[in-house]
Amino acid sequence: MSKRPTIHDLANAAGVSIATVDRVLNKRSKVRESTSQRVLIAAEDIGYHASGLLKRRVRESKPVKRLSILLQRSNDEFYERLGAAIRKACAQETQFQFETRVIFMDEVTPEYVTEQIIKESKHTDGIAIVALDDHTLNRHIEQLVEKHTPVFTILSPLSTNTCTGHIGVDNRKAGRTAAWAISKLAKTTGKVGILLGSHRYLNQDIAEISFISYFREIKHNFDLLTPLTNLDDDTLAYQATKTLLTKHQNDLTAIYSAGGGVRGIIRALKEAGKSRQITLICNELT
Repeated sequence: MSKRPTIHDLANAAGVSIATVDRVLNKRSKVRESTSQRVLIAAEDIGYHASGLLKRRVRESKPVKRLSILLQRSNDEFYERLGAAIRKACAQETQFQFETRVIFMDEVTPEYVTEQIIKESKHTDGIAIVALDDHTLNRHIEQLVEKHTPVFTILSPLSTNTCTGHIGVDNRKAGRTAAWAISKLAKTTGKVGILLGSHRYLNQDIAEISFISYFREIKHNFDLLTPLTNLDDDTLAYQATKTLLTKHQNDLTAIYSAGGGVRGIIRALKEAGKSRQITLICNELT
């Protein structure tokens, strides 16, 4: 049977002194982050019996940061997966200990979101939100940033220029890419339906404008219909798609969804059957 690795073996494997390993294990004095990580990696490599304790000690030595992540709709799979991904990313961060609160807001009015931001700002080091663009909400965000509480927008930017940062795609490129795809993939020319949750989500508003602007710049025989809003709701998106299919029975050739509710759109298209050769371009995984 092989001998269990000792603290001497660990020190040799990590290229540090036994005293340094002891300091990491027992928190006798501060050790540089890079050194602690080297000791931890060496412990896992040689199977050192206290590697679990080392992990805990290394984590405990990091500064604690409290984050509040305000997402939407607790029953929406997209937001559930996004929340889980954020928690996982924070847990894997090596520079800080993150205490991450993911809050799902089933009410999306700016007044309610503003209340949640004010509430969370009392016990957090940073906030990230998905929200409609609104003057009152923007004003409160500006006040928080002035008080050195960073605020990030996720998916949809806000019109205030004081937000600390934005996490999302380039919506201008998204809209123009969708238009290019429809111009290439549609089986025939004809009417193109446009669906989005709300123009007050700036990501969707920008994507829709960019979608339309692409067609303005090329020669085409498509007829872009007036956009329909569905509040990113599957049921409302289903009903809006059924309306498009009924109203334009003979010449609807494509649909662009700049927002959510994609499952409802797909359900309506499935019910219409393969006889309706309609190209659907959407912006989320389903």
